[in-house]
Amino acid sequence: MTAQRLTGKPVAEKIRAQSAQLVQALREQDFTAKISVIVATKNKATAWYVRSIEKAAGVQGVECQVLRIPDADQEQLAETITALNNDETVHGIILQTPLPDGFDAAKLVELIDPAKDIDGANPLSLGRLSVGQPAFAPATARSVIEILEHYEIPLAGEHVAVVGRSAVVGKPLAQLLLQRNATVSICHSRTSNLAHFTTAASVTVMAAGRANLLAGDDVAESFVVIDVGTNVDDDGQLVGDVHAASVEPKVSALSPVPGGVGTVTTALLILHAVEAATEVHALTGRKGEPMALRR
Repeated sequence: MTAQRLTGKPVAEKIRAQSAQLVQALREQDFTAKISVIVATKNKATAWYVRSIEKAAGVQGVECQVLRIPDADQEQLAETITALNNDETVHGIILQTPLPDGFDAAKLVELIDPAKDIDGANPLSLGRLSVGQPAFAPATARSVIEILEHYEIPLAGEHVAVVGRSAVVGKPLAQLLLQRNATVSICHSRTSNLAHFTTAASVTVMAAGRANLLAGDDVAESFVVIDVGTNVDDDGQLVGDVHAASVEPKVSALSPVPGGVGTVTTALLILHAVEAATEVHALTGRKGEPMALRR
């Protein structure tokens, strides 16, 4: 059996088309969506990711402001976030992580206005998501849903095993799956007999951040696997949480690493920013004044 490759490219293209329509509608009203990315680290991987956001935003006609402040302290970052919250021209805020040692990232993301929290970092966003209220889901978690729906993988009534419990992927993804009437098991790297859960599931999502955690013996036939992992092996190659060589011959579908979930994530961040800008424009006048205050 040859597993279907659930590549992210066609999914990202569809999302970019959605963004383009919204951007065009805003442009016709002389309104431009804007993202602000706060970078307080010199990490090379972070720099690459931020450049990818800048490039994607530019292609889509979204303004992207990158605030590089590697020498900032906790108070300065807090002041920066507060200023962006109050800046009516900014519609999306991203605090790029990981932060250097000594920062309390949890307190900082709590400061991000949920209306501008386009990557679902503020716990308020996760709370709203859990009770079905409007909120931006973390882009990586939503990317998994977008891939499953694009390839028409059934979720309603199906058992989905989510391996990973982070606030960035595992927990918000579980909420998104529940909203689609899936039955969800949340597992993690310390789950005893992980295969008991993964072999019983119709879909398994690997997001534990451990290379090759899921192998061929941990899956059943006609099984769908989404690999969210991004790990670097001993040869410096990017690999997922799935041992693809042993899993792929057994399953019906598998998302690749690279070329899967990560491809969709940046496109979703841009869409979230444009959606936030569209919401603001619907509630404000062309000068950014609340409609209720206009005469």
